[in-house]
Amino acid sequence: MTRRIFSLLACCCLACFSVAPAFASVRIKDIAALQGVRDNQIMGYGLVVGLQGTGDTMRNSVFTEQSIQSMLDRLGVNVRGINLRTRNVAAVLVTADLPPFVQPGSRIDVTVSSLGDASSLLGGTLILTSLLGVDGQTYAMAQGQVAVTGFAETGPAASVVQNVPTAGRIANGALIEREVPGQLRSIGPLVLQLRNPDFGTAVKITDAINAFGVHKYGHELAHEIDQRSVALNKPANLGTTRFIAQIGDLSIEPDTPARVVIDSRSGTVVIGQDVQISTVAVTQGNLTVRISNAPVISQPAPFSQGKTVVAPITEIDANQGGGPISIVRGSNLRSLVAGLNQIGLKPDGIISILQAIKSAGALQADLVVQ
Repeated sequence: MTRRIFSLLACCCLACFSVAPAFASVRIKDIAALQGVRDNQIMGYGLVVGLQGTGDTMRNSVFTEQSIQSMLDRLGVNVRGINLRTRNVAAVLVTADLPPFVQPGSRIDVTVSSLGDASSLLGGTLILTSLLGVDGQTYAMAQGQVAVTGFAETGPAASVVQNVPTAGRIANGALIEREVPGQLRSIGPLVLQLRNPDFGTAVKITDAINAFGVHKYGHELAHEIDQRSVALNKPANLGTTRFIAQIGDLSIEPDTPARVVIDSRSGTVVIGQDVQISTVAVTQGNLTVRISNAPVISQPAPFSQGKTVVAPITEIDANQGGGPISIVRGSNLRSLVAGLNQIGLKPDGIISILQAIKSAGALQADLVVQ
């Protein structure tokens, strides 16, 4: 019976946990990237038109009115000196990530975010907008229907807002106009950069690449630089693209640091596989204070000179709950989860206990609080 109860506790969920296998092989290209091959960020300023009265107010968003006037001037329409009162236009910022080695004519997704006091971008269309890089050059042109997942409805005495209706995306909404400087063949020494730096993982990547190189080319192809970087030596008769593709498919078992990550806003707790807790005794109690105010009307006797007054009566009730002392010890993730589940706490209580265990020096891992 005891064994069955322990098995059930071990399978319980701790703040949406699922215990993963101790070892898992992953491809090198999933945990490392070639140095110098990265995205570039571009942005631009534009207008979203066609809104159903949910756009910017010209009185509060002066830049929207100026943008409309400038756009109409370029189209041959003179509206200078006219007070615009349209609510179907919103000023927006358009952002996107420019992939490496992208060619003119390709398309990428863009994100559209409101700048003014527009209440929703639902149903709007982004008109032609230039997207600039940090060098001031135009790399893409964006235009299209804005897809918004949220909505906002306002009535005389109430309003309903779901998600974020003032931001949306345009799938394939930007057309690449300029090639990003630099080519794969122009990259100097080839270096792999680990997304999660670790000395053990860097050594394992080096050993896997060298074993492949000795077997296929007769010599080693890599050496570790530090916990973040592994230098590569490309064979002379092999192209860079084919070489990176070959080593990217090699599999290793990466090392992960013992770490506990806590998101105090959402109550999420993530515990790494190698986290251990030394034997500690834990108890947890909550203090609840309830304060209630009840008004009492004091009315004077008939024909008296007194006044009717309202006097509040305050009642205070304090209750402190406690729990039994439990022994928590975890030599692996499964036993640690089972030990914490024995206490029967909510995520907020688990966060407090983990922080206290770390302060006591019994948590053998890094504690990261977000």
